[in-house]
Amino acid sequence: MSELVTGEAVALELRPARLPSRALALLVDLLVTATVYVTVTVLVVASTSSLDAATAAAIAVASFVLVLVGGPIAVETLSHGRSLGKLACGLRVVRDDGGPIRFRHALARGAVGVVEILLTVGTLACVASLVSARGRRVGDVLAGTLVVRERVPAGKPGLVPPPPPWLAGRLAGLDLSGVPEGLWLAVRQCLMRMQQLDPQVGQTMAARLAADVAAHTGAPAPVDVPPAAYLAAVVHERQARDAGRALSAASGIPGWPVAGAPSAPAVRPGAQPDASWPSSSLGRPVDRGVDHDTDRGLGASQGGERTDPGAGGSRGATGFVPPA
Repeated sequence: MSELVTGEAVALELRPARLPSRALALLVDLLVTATVYVTVTVLVVASTSSLDAATAAAIAVASFVLVLVGGPIAVETLSHGRSLGKLACGLRVVRDDGGPIRFRHALARGAVGVVEILLTVGTLACVASLVSARGRRVGDVLAGTLVVRERVPAGKPGLVPPPPPWLAGRLAGLDLSGVPEGLWLAVRQCLMRMQQLDPQVGQTMAARLAADVAAHTGAPAPVDVPPAAYLAAVVHERQARDAGRALSAASGIPGWPVAGAPSAPAVRPGAQPDASWPSSSLGRPVDRGVDHDTDRGLGASQGGERTDPGAGGSRGATGFVPPA
């Protein structure tokens, strides 16, 4: 990738075209140009057979200049740097700042191309392209242009890498409500492009983003956790919470477990349930550790009569009639 800086100080990452692709595009352009030149020459010779030698020679030179020099210049100017060969190979001529070329750029490329391509049979252009770091020939250097690849192979869609298994559950108590959406987007992009970045640059970006996330959550990042692993764990925790909320909304059960929510406190046998814990779908907290006598006493205190298991025929608050 080559970094080009536009006039607005925006850095563009473009992939310069190398010698094989440029040679193939040039071969296609030369074949098309030669076909047109031969056709024009035959027509000119047939139409100037009655003229004198000087006039025929002048017409032949004019045809050479118009077809072999003016033709490529006109095509690159009108197509903004995409001739037939470059269009077939997915290439394009752009300025040094990444903008489209104009007539002066195409004129400089075409004029120098007569010497380094036509007169030297492409030898000078091949040597200059091999020596240049961005594959530019002499005409590109003088015109201030660059041939880049327009069709870049599409990579696989980036996915956020999962956190390490030993980080599972360690960030369940974080308050993620204060993290802005812009920071979430930056974290996801950093994690998805981590394998494409320079290792030192990736670590620096991950450390800065981890510090920003920790500042918005109000809890410092664990010292023994790498920044990239911490960011992956935080993103995974948020995705789990969002999935839990979506399932709760879809099922219509208010008490649907949400990832990251605090777990239910342990209840000792015979103790009263914690009223602060969310009630079950039955309307009151469920405590499987409460003694049955105590449970029946609670039912009686809510408006029913306490039912003795040995008393027959008496109706309790639960509506259950013991067998005779």
